[in-house]
Amino acid sequence: MLQEKRQTLFNCKLAGFTYYDGPLAWSELQVGSQLTPVAEDNKYDPNAIALYFGNNKLGFIPKEHNETLRHFIEMGWEEALDIRISRLSREEHPERQVDISVGIARNTKKNQE
Repeated sequence: MLQEKRQTLFNCKLAGFTYYDGPLAWSELQVGSQLTPVAEDNKYDPNAIALYFGNNKLGFIPKEHNETLRHFIEMGWEEALDIRISRLSREEHPERQVDISVGIARNTKKNQE
């Protein structure tokens, strides 16, 4: 039986792209680029999750999607999250230029036991 490497949880826009390093990193980004989630203290959103591409902060997971993911990160399960760029469009409004796919990766350690 073929096992999926990841299960998609949801797709959404990357929030705040123009306010951080997104425009600086644009030339390096591509569909499929993996992003790193980091729980962040934020006075506007207690569940804020910033997304990084290398050292570049690209923005955030939108507020309506981040509460459950924040619990995973706080409990040390951030490696289970698989967040990738799913669409790039320079022609769109800057806040709609980047779509992301948020999923969970298969636990390969469990399959090896």
